Amino acid sequence: MLLYNSLRGKKEEFFPLGKDHVRLYVCGITAYDYCHVGHARSAVVFDVLVRYLCFKGWKVTFVRNFTDIDDKIIKRAAAEGLSAAEVAEKYIAAFYEDMDLLGILRADHEPRATEHIPGMIRLSQRLIEKGYAYATAQGDVYFRVRTFEGYGRLSGRNIEELRSGTRVEPGEQKEDPLDFALWKAAKPGEPFWPSPWGEGRPGWHLECSVMSEELLGLPLDIHGGGQDLAFPHHENEMTQSMAATGGEFARFWVHNGFVQVNAEKMSKSLGNFTTIRDILANFLPEVLRFFLLTKHYRSPLDFSFDSMEETEKALQRIYQTMALLREHGARTKWSNSALPPELEEELSGLENDWTRAMEDDLNTAGALGHVFGAVRLANRMLENKGWQKSTPSRDLGARILADLHYWGQALGLFQAEPQAWLTGLKDSRVRRKGLDVVRVEELLAVRQQARQAKDFEQADAVRQSLLDMGIEARDTPAGQVWDVA
Repeated sequence: MLLYNSLRGKKEEFFPLGKDHVRLYVCGITAYDYCHVGHARSAVVFDVLVRYLCFKGWKVTFVRNFTDIDDKIIKRAAAEGLSAAEVAEKYIAAFYEDMDLLGILRADHEPRATEHIPGMIRLSQRLIEKGYAYATAQGDVYFRVRTFEGYGRLSGRNIEELRSGTRVEPGEQKEDPLDFALWKAAKPGEPFWPSPWGEGRPGWHLECSVMSEELLGLPLDIHGGGQDLAFPHHENEMTQSMAATGGEFARFWVHNGFVQVNAEKMSKSLGNFTTIRDILANFLPEVLRFFLLTKHYRSPLDFSFDSMEETEKALQRIYQTMALLREHGARTKWSNSALPPELEEELSGLENDWTRAMEDDLNTAGALGHVFGAVRLANRMLENKGWQKSTPSRDLGARILADLHYWGQALGLFQAEPQAWLTGLKDSRVRRKGLDVVRVEELLAVRQQARQAKDFEQADAVRQSLLDMGIEARDTPAGQVWDVA
């Protein structure tokens, strides 16, 4: 399997250092607000990575942390009249609610920064003893960036260029503007923990170094997170850990790309973010998950509600095909005989191409392209009335359904009962468009009466009224049905 390693700026063959055991650490949220779609993308990307590594037969120990003490949390606590701990608990609970809806698997370990304070103090002491860090008179501890050769190699930053763009803030006692905080002296009214340097709390970068080493051991096989974390967070994290241990911190660094709005990164600081909850008030959770996998994880992804509607239609096509295949199988009683050579070659090609896409740096966009190839093949069979009655069609339908289920397990998609999912989609669209279902049913009844009376002019007029409302009425052997157009 190839993975793009940010540390070396290229795709490299990935294999676990320990026999068949992958140790994966991903930076989680800072718990001070509801998650936006950018958080969802990172969660979905690494969820698929974990699923696929397990599909390959490897054991995965996955750690994803929570930052539960931070300047932003303290600020939100003051605004909401809560303690910092209460704010963190509130938004961690909200995180789980959102992620459960998106089908995100729980990590094996989900540590909170405040659970590992003693280890953070020990790491800071070790760095001071080695000369890489220093304590100030006011109780802060900083890492001496210039003492670590190779600083900037993960993010591709030049230390001299960084120096020209930094300054010491008023009240700071840094030796150099580049130095970053390992431990922060507590300000009045802030949460604090005792330390050799006085009451204070850990710096953000320190947290992940300690939690990853304590729970997984070093070197990590994979360290992941959003592209925005590459600098300064991951750069500083790698630097302090390597300085303390003298060895490698992580073999592979994997970063997902930004979610953008009008070609600009989505973020809380820019105020252009859309929360997961805003989206799920209008769309089924699987639609959002599917959308987040339609581009390669390292590419930027442009979010809009229009693009969500297009994604919804694409996912609907897959579930409609699954429903038709199930119905076809129930009628024809699938067997398990071999497919004709030409069908075997076409479907085997799609199956192999799906695997190649996933093996090539987790290319979910390419893999979904092959999913649609299988859906098109299924629909060719379903649309051919003569072919539908043949034994090969029964076996082809069964094989495609099995593939969609298998592929969906790796992607976290296509696991719902098709007809139930389609019904849920209809309900979701009714809510999103604010449709009056009672009025729709009344008009459908009028149309049905007109058709029975052979008043086709009135029936067509009612059908047009329904279309103007965004409702498509269809006549089927089972009777009149309707959907949201």
